[in-house]
Amino acid sequence: MADEEHHFETHAGGDAGASTTFPMQCSALRKNGFVVIKGRPCKIVDMSTSKTGKHGHAKVHLVAIDIFTGKKLEDLSPSTHNMDVPVVKRNEYTLLDITDDGFLQLMTSDGDTKEDVKLPDGEVGQKITKLFTDEGKDTLVTVQTAMGEEAAIDAKEGQK
Repeated sequence: MADEEHHFETHAGGDAGASTTFPMQCSALRKNGFVVIKGRPCKIVDMSTSKTGKHGHAKVHLVAIDIFTGKKLEDLSPSTHNMDVPVVKRNEYTLLDITDDGFLQLMTSDGDTKEDVKLPDGEVGQKITKLFTDEGKDTLVTVQTAMGEEAAIDAKEGQK
């Protein structure tokens, strides 16, 4: 197994030095868990294992959805191989404003402002706009972060 290479990627930011992924053996992955397919962080929606073939490796067939784009991706890998699993974090922020160019102005738990998350398209964006703009409610936005990307994935009314 001397021909295996390990690449560890890190990114600058709040988690400087922390890896954005970690390796996990294919056979240990589970449905509703996360995995990296074609360099994208995905949630596993279906997986199946084929029987051991004549070369002795059972294969794991993964079907997953990109957690940021919603695209369906598939992968087939020997069950003994390692795959990258993205480190996925979720944080809740208080929504302060929605800028004219479609960015959310968010307040972090330590009082700083965060202005680099776009108002998402579709259902989540409509929910945020409805709560904050139409109903004038205190709005908490859940932001999911993985592999240096982040996106607002949910919103709810905040407690006064």
